[in-house]
Amino acid sequence: MSILIKSVELNGGKADVFIRGNTIESITKSGSGAPSPAADTVMDGAGKAVIPGLMNMHTHAAMTLFRGFGDDMPLMPWLREKIWPNEAKLTGDDVYWGAKLACVEMLHSGTTTFFDMYHKLDATAAAVEETGLRAVLSEACFDRFDPDVAERAKRNIRKRFDAPPPGSGRIACALGPHSIYTVSGDLLRWLHDFAEERNLLVQIHLAETEGEVAQSLVRNGMTPVRYLHKLGLLAPNLVVAHALYVDDDEIRMLADNGVKVVHNPASNMKLASGYRFRFEEMREAGVTVGLGTDGCSSSNNLDMIEVMKLASLLGKAWRGSPEAMTSGEMLYAATEAGAAITGLKAGRVEEGFLADLCLIDLKMPVFAPNFDFVSNLVFAANGSCVDTVICDGRIVMRERKVPGEAEIIEHVSKIACDLIKR
Repeated sequence: MSILIKSVELNGGKADVFIRGNTIESITKSGSGAPSPAADTVMDGAGKAVIPGLMNMHTHAAMTLFRGFGDDMPLMPWLREKIWPNEAKLTGDDVYWGAKLACVEMLHSGTTTFFDMYHKLDATAAAVEETGLRAVLSEACFDRFDPDVAERAKRNIRKRFDAPPPGSGRIACALGPHSIYTVSGDLLRWLHDFAEERNLLVQIHLAETEGEVAQSLVRNGMTPVRYLHKLGLLAPNLVVAHALYVDDDEIRMLADNGVKVVHNPASNMKLASGYRFRFEEMREAGVTVGLGTDGCSSSNNLDMIEVMKLASLLGKAWRGSPEAMTSGEMLYAATEAGAAITGLKAGRVEEGFLADLCLIDLKMPVFAPNFDFVSNLVFAANGSCVDTVICDGRIVMRERKVPGEAEIIEHVSKIACDLIKR
């Protein structure tokens, strides 16, 4: 399978991008006189720009089922009263369709890879496989400080990773301990050791709210990051979602241990969890910081272009600095940083990198005038500017059409209403 994208905007010039298999094989200057390679599919890139596929590093994909359900509530009452009771009713079929809708939505806004934490992993994997995205999937893990539940969780995890991985090479599995307030220290240590043994990524919600920090001070005698440090769990394979409440020493702990962090501005603001995410301090310390949408129940959409804008504007506002969190830094966080988190050779439009790409429609009003393409993309556009998505060398959305999307949208709407009524 090969694709040739002709005369597409790349880094301020026109280029021909040739993809063979799942890799960008060559990039040549358009009109250079070099012969075009023969390709199975030839695409006209005129009026379009090519960017790396966006990487959503913290999601709960099937929570599309809860979009607009339980809005305008604080985090813990929202979880205890609205989310957890209804998640207990989820079937594999529910999760499959909710995740499938998430995949369609992510394609429409240019995401090619996402890092998920949710229930019934195989159902999400089936949705990912069918829609053509790339994903790192983790099963949400809780023991609620009950040793019997912890042992059951361990058995389930061993069974999961002793079996063949789900789907194709586009899907990897990871571990997903929910948080330090739902997972015991003993189970967290076991998960860390298991991940080290199997070379797995681990994602956890951490330092997300002032309440979590206060509870950790009472229960553990220290803040959340220091607690994980004491347990010996800070490591290069650990991915921390949120990290809103961290001080300078904790940032140094994260950096020294190679821990990655994911900023989720939309859900942080909507749940009023906090807003002073210390992006610049983390970056200067050497912490890799990616971006995420969180689940649709707390951010309401999965648009990573919108996330880039929110992250930048929020950072500028609370710092009182228009120079903070530039458009270029945000695009890096949504692409190359995600590749660093997942260990993929992706996030760049360069020869030898994975062919995970988006074509952006430059004929939209928000790209006129186009003095600075990246600025327009981050500050003026949203996901509707994405025309075509290529993932793993396959066209998975073309001219804003994803195969079967109308049926998926209709079916999920019915399933979600039925779920809440059960």
